[in-house]
Amino acid sequence: MTTPAAPEPADRPLRTVVWSTGTIGRHAIAGIDRHPALELVGVWVSNPAKDGQDAGRLADLDRDLGVLASTDREAVLGLEPDVIVHTAMADDRVFECIEDLVSFLEAGIDVVSSGPVLLQWPEKILPPEMLARIDEVCARTGASLYVNGIDPGFANDVLPLVLSSLSQRVDHVRMMEICNYDTYTQDVVMNDLFGFGKPLDFPAFLWQPGILTMAWGSCVRLVAAGLGLTLDDELVEEVDRRPAERSVTTHSVEVAEGTMGAVNFKLTGTVDGVPRVTLEHITRTADDQVPEWDQWPGGGGGGYRVEITGEPYLRLDLTHHGEHGDHNVSGMITTAMRIVNAAPHVVAARPGIVTALDLPLVTGRGLVATA
Repeated sequence: MTTPAAPEPADRPLRTVVWSTGTIGRHAIAGIDRHPALELVGVWVSNPAKDGQDAGRLADLDRDLGVLASTDREAVLGLEPDVIVHTAMADDRVFECIEDLVSFLEAGIDVVSSGPVLLQWPEKILPPEMLARIDEVCARTGASLYVNGIDPGFANDVLPLVLSSLSQRVDHVRMMEICNYDTYTQDVVMNDLFGFGKPLDFPAFLWQPGILTMAWGSCVRLVAAGLGLTLDDELVEEVDRRPAERSVTTHSVEVAEGTMGAVNFKLTGTVDGVPRVTLEHITRTADDQVPEWDQWPGGGGGGYRVEITGEPYLRLDLTHHGEHGDHNVSGMITTAMRIVNAAPHVVAARPGIVTALDLPLVTGRGLVATA
């Protein structure tokens, strides 16, 4: 496989629409405003209270951008954007969200999106007929679709594959998020998906059989494909939920003593039963929970780790935090900017679902501060 060439600079900035202005979308607006290859021309919002508001205010930029948000779907699509940066919540409405994305592709608009994350590498997750439908639409309209972020995304597709280029032999790739979610502001994720603050036997969505494979299987299978591995058909799911030893208040949920306060889950791809690629999350709601699990160096916050067992042994820790120190905010920024910075490459890509294996090196070109 040859590495695709970087796109030639366009003769004009790409007309860009942001689809939703929540925890990720508002950072996408700020990123597009700074990006020399992109021009913000429209913003779609679901909340009527945001209708008619300036995008700059919705992005907390403290200045107007001259682009007003709208709840009118057809009016926003009528702006004829080159690309849509789709950041709407998808975790609790996967198939409805896919229908939204297909409608954009039907209109011949390229899309970069933060979800549904299974579209990062959808084979063996989505039904073949659904994949065939997306392929047919893209082939007919010439549109491309790229779904990514930080996790699922860069931290467990490009990062481990780039690190593997230093290897003489690869025995096992382990991709981890080690993070305290205490300042993560997303009620649906914290309550319904993870079940933090709920009894340990609460049937939270993520812990139902097959859901981890749907949510993160794309990461495991993409890395395996990048390494030339043919995995066994079924990925191995493991979940270890632990009660909080003391009550904790987070931005999204109250975690009472004895309710679920931390979780360690793993999703492993095997070859002939031997573990080869593992996606693992250690998620706490307080720094001192379950100290025997892997800790982030220096304590507090968190980040991403890639560990490659082989010759030589390799470990890479990626720390991130926002200007005000919060790692959960910077997690939203990195997710937004991964797809924003990829947008020109996706517009230049072949029609269809585009993965990290299809893109050239995506950088922050043009984003270096000049003052």
